[in-house]
Amino acid sequence: MAKAIHLIRHGHHPLLGQCLSGRVSGVSLDTLGLQQMARCAGLLHPRPHIIRSSPQLRTRQSADILGNALGLPVQIASEIDEIDYGEWTGRRLADLQGDPIWSRWNAQRGISRPPGGESMSALQERVIAYLERLHRDPTTMVVALISHAEPIRAALLHYKGMSLNDFLSIVVDPASIHTLWFDEADVQVTYGNDEVAT
Repeated sequence: MAKAIHLIRHGHHPLLGQCLSGRVSGVSLDTLGLQQMARCAGLLHPRPHIIRSSPQLRTRQSADILGNALGLPVQIASEIDEIDYGEWTGRRLADLQGDPIWSRWNAQRGISRPPGGESMSALQERVIAYLERLHRDPTTMVVALISHAEPIRAALLHYKGMSLNDFLSIVVDPASIHTLWFDEADVQVTYGNDEVAT
């Protein structure tokens, strides 16, 4: 069984904090993001023997940096893809202010969804199902998953026993590492790289 799963957010990119990049194609790491991921590679303890990435370019770039540093191939896992923002994909955050659906999404994340997109509960279901499969797989011991803020938040809320409406209490910075430690009875969560996410 997997004993540790590292949940790693991709590095910084130019659109971060400006728009909902979501599944927009071609969103690439900037110089800061490349530097963050290079530092991140040295902080992965225990050392992973498997690296899997969301299909998005920024996560694949991040995973490739880790893979090159650790001498590991990168596999793509659609289960940890970014949330589907539907009609909001690519929208500027400033343009969404005042939209009542946007306000409800940010106040009641557990029961709302982006127009034409994926609910947070559906995202959580797909991510947790994948993590539990990894945990039960006898061939996996330590895995690094490179994903996005929302899938990682969804996983952490689940394993901390928290409501989806508490999503803002979970901080997932660029290039941050949250590690799930599994034993027979419990799952512990640790956070281990404050210095990378600056």
